Amino acid sequence: MDWQKGRPSENVEEGSGDGRGGGGFLPGGGRGLGLGGLLILVVLSLVFKRDLITPFLSGGGEPAQTSGQAQGNRKVDCVNSPDENVRFVCNVLGTTEDTWSQQFSAAGRTYQVPKLNLFKGRVATACGGATAAVGPFYCPGDQKVYLDLDFFGELQNRLHAGGDFARAYVVAHEVGHHVQKLLGVFDQVARARQRGAPMEGADGLSVRQELQADCLAGVWASHSQQSLHWLQEGDLESALNAASQIGDDTLQREARGEVMPDSFTHGTSAQRVKWFKAGFEGGDVGRCNTFAGAL
Repeated sequence: MDWQKGRPSENVEEGSGDGRGGGGFLPGGGRGLGLGGLLILVVLSLVFKRDLITPFLSGGGEPAQTSGQAQGNRKVDCVNSPDENVRFVCNVLGTTEDTWSQQFSAAGRTYQVPKLNLFKGRVATACGGATAAVGPFYCPGDQKVYLDLDFFGELQNRLHAGGDFARAYVVAHEVGHHVQKLLGVFDQVARARQRGAPMEGADGLSVRQELQADCLAGVWASHSQQSLHWLQEGDLESALNAASQIGDDTLQREARGEVMPDSFTHGTSAQRVKWFKAGFEGGDVGRCNTFAGAL
């Protein structure tokens, strides 16, 4: 992936010190949506026989304010940063801004770009405090994507999903949640949940919401490739492999040796690959309605 072709974003920030502005791990009412941290959450949920994932899924209501929120953040110099991972994230985020600005403009709307916060260890958000164990996540309360760059090492070494495009997919998936926020999906899911609609399970709202974010990541991949021609041989396969490695069934089988569909929150490996490909092959947001029909 020739990621240097991307336009650096001006909306990347980082915290000072070790990022200890937040509260405890997965506070009650937290609303961030994670990608890589699913493995940790599945293991903990199985060990403690307690759902530790669903509290991160509702976007409705008032955000939980946290002491230290947004304090000590500074804008990242995306062009001159000595850290290649930082420059990589900046360029990928810039291409998501370009893609979604064009898509929203075509629909007669204005895209409100999100901030991407690079934190280390712990972070305070409008959704509560979180640690790096959660993995990358999106907080609808402050409309920011949160990422500890150490996750990229975990993605390659622990989840066996290496490659630049796999890492780009991670960022695009979280930005997909921001697109959902702007489109009102979070609010619709929150209302449905209040009416008693199931969040967990193979057909639950959580799975449908996550698979839609995968599809939206595919839409970004399609349009960024059309404009930049930056993908190389094997890049698409690396993203599809990443989607496969973080399927509920794959992670549960690795964690416990068995699959429990009733506790699915993100979709199976096959479903995640299917919906990413649906977005990529058509480049059409209209193909990403995961809330209608079979998955």
